[in-house]
Amino acid sequence: MWCRERFKSGADAEAGSALVAVLLGAAFLSALAASAILLSTSDTLGAARQRDARVALYAAEAALEQAAAELVRAADWNAVLSGAAVSPRAGGLPSDSRIPFADGEMTAAQVANLATCAMTTACTAEASAAVTDDRPWGANNPWWRPYFFGAVDEATPAQAATYVVVLVGDDPSENDGDPSRDGVAPGNPGADVLLLRAEAFGPGATRRAVEAVVARVGAAGAALPRVISWRAVR
Repeated sequence: MWCRERFKSGADAEAGSALVAVLLGAAFLSALAASAILLSTSDTLGAARQRDARVALYAAEAALEQAAAELVRAADWNAVLSGAAVSPRAGGLPSDSRIPFADGEMTAAQVANLATCAMTTACTAEASAAVTDDRPWGANNPWWRPYFFGAVDEATPAQAATYVVVLVGDDPSENDGDPSRDGVAPGNPGADVLLLRAEAFGPGATRRAVEAVVARVGAAGAALPRVISWRAVR
């Protein structure tokens, strides 16, 4: 009888140990499965962010090219530099536009203010002329004005939530100290030269920007854009 009870107790102990091992193995496998799902989700989100960033960058580049081709045919650049004239394709007024970004909205005017004086409120002449690492020209700093703004044509589902704003500024190489007018005095290096900045706001709070210096040149009686420099700034 004693041997039987001892055998039974030993069998129960072995069964309990096996059950613990099974439970530990199941927990380990569950942890591995959860890690695999997390890694797969992270990879998917990373790929989506990269795709959205490319969409925004391409949208900014395309908008800048279209604006450059349109601006070289404009007779009065001073009206553009002062903010009095915008593209006929612009979506309303700069102060009325609504650009979804980062769980909120911005207007084209606010985008221009941020680029000019790092504030969403209207910039003062003093703030625009402040010397910084990005804007070292002082009185000749470009005072950015919205020229074109609106949604990108919905060619693909990824582009459906992409908005672009093209800003125009006076070429900082000018020496007239007036960023609201194109320098036309003899010997002014910035005559017939504009600085363009295109910003694209894509899905997932993606934001990309490119800048270019564009000159107006004539060819067989037609004005054509000549890109002097081009760079991605965001």
